Amino acid sequence: MNQLSLFKTIHYNEASPEVQQIYDETKRELGLPFVLNWFKCQGSNPVLLRGNWAKLRATLIQGSVPNVLKQLIIYNVSAQRGCQYCAKAHSIFANSMGKSFGSDFVITENLDSDLIPLSYRIAVKVVTNAALNSASVTANDFQQLFDAGFDEQEIQELMAQADLVNMLNTIANISGIRIDNELLEIDA
Repeated sequence: MNQLSLFKTIHYNEASPEVQQIYDETKRELGLPFVLNWFKCQGSNPVLLRGNWAKLRATLIQGSVPNVLKQLIIYNVSAQRGCQYCAKAHSIFANSMGKSFGSDFVITENLDSDLIPLSYRIAVKVVTNAALNSASVTANDFQQLFDAGFDEQEIQELMAQADLVNMLNTIANISGIRIDNELLEIDA
């Protein structure tokens, strides 16, 4: 789909000092030398940007659940939902982290592989379902996560990914942003 960007992207040099400070935080904490388009499309609204960055940081970056698992969940939901920006961005992040499972292993293309811990595979399945159809979540889903070795705090963190990915996908889709050229260079 050839979509026009509906939200103006605010580049670093055009941003207010407050927005530049948030951009600097995103680069530092994500370990990227550039600002993602997902943030730039919110750069004209510092209140929204700060709130969404705080939610993303607390849900995706912080916590005890491994980041690669969180990236896999966001990738899987985004791919199933058809959010091209998030699916591509989070596949790049997950695949770079997934190299620990094997140097030639492309984790997003092998979500059912025995190289991926069973607990991760269960979490991806359960949380993807929660993101796509939250009304269908049952006590059995929570029990599967407990049985896979996750504690109560980790399960809350995992389920928070369902909420986060819905926000990420909604903003990416309605804004019309395109994948960052810098991310495509990392993926090449």
